Amino acid sequence: MSERPESVPAAPSVAPGEPQQVEKESRGQLIWREIKGLFWVLLAVLAFHSFIAKPFYIPSESMMPNLLTGDRLVVSKYPYGWSYVSPTIPNPAAIVRNLLLGSGEPWSITLPFSKGRVMGSLPERGDVVIVTPPGGNQDYIKRVIGLPGDTIELRDGRLIINGKAVHAEPRAPAMIPVDANSPCGMHQFWGRRVETEQGPFCRLPIVRETLPNGVTYDTVDDGRSQGDDYPPVHVPAGHLFLMGDNRDHSADSRFSLEEQGLGGPVPWENIGGRAEFITFSLDGTTGLNPMTWLSSFRDGRAGTSLRPPRE
Repeated sequence: MSERPESVPAAPSVAPGEPQQVEKESRGQLIWREIKGLFWVLLAVLAFHSFIAKPFYIPSESMMPNLLTGDRLVVSKYPYGWSYVSPTIPNPAAIVRNLLLGSGEPWSITLPFSKGRVMGSLPERGDVVIVTPPGGNQDYIKRVIGLPGDTIELRDGRLIINGKAVHAEPRAPAMIPVDANSPCGMHQFWGRRVETEQGPFCRLPIVRETLPNGVTYDTVDDGRSQGDDYPPVHVPAGHLFLMGDNRDHSADSRFSLEEQGLGGPVPWENIGGRAEFITFSLDGTTGLNPMTWLSSFRDGRAGTSLRPPRE
């Protein structure tokens, strides 16, 4: 006896145009999934930049000889806790203006001032930190010189803390290779360029300072400047006195906000993080041609620690 074949369900009828609609929905879902994935990646990057660490670019010569224009750093956010300057909030309009017009304005938004820090701790004397000037939104990088309760003074370029001159020792000149980012004479250091068999160098006079806690670092002493004499200033509670290592060419706590300085001791809430090490450094010759990218890297700077040694 033959078996009856099982009935096969009929395929559902499909009206004209429905397959195209299903295809469109699948493509839309795929696009939406990609958008959500990119959103979570961006959120994770911003959270990492806000709470853990972020990259930082050295735009000026104020921290020579230790930092050069074109150095790229890692700045850790957590050593001093978090404050209103910690979050990284992109400013899309500023980013577009920078890319199209080269406006040079900050790419992120700074929140309104808020007193206090979360899990806060004071920097140590000698730390290299990033700081946002009061009322501003652009990061500077300076060295912590004065802590709360200190009295800071300069006489003839010599640093005095709490009435005692900081030990200062002249050292051999620093020989900085001349390149597009370190032109040696365009804005400063006139007459300091020397020609050698290895090429042109900027010969900078160096004075090594040793702070009361034993931290040592080199400064550039290029001669008389407006900041060489600074009357005694008391550092209030919750404030820090910051200076650049390039003493005669640094807008720091010695200068007013109108002079592009920090306006005296700055609130510790304005400290955004601690500089840790140099990731790489560019000499300013990078162009659109990829062939220029490798040749623009400076030798010997990647991996340099920015944590000051102690005697």
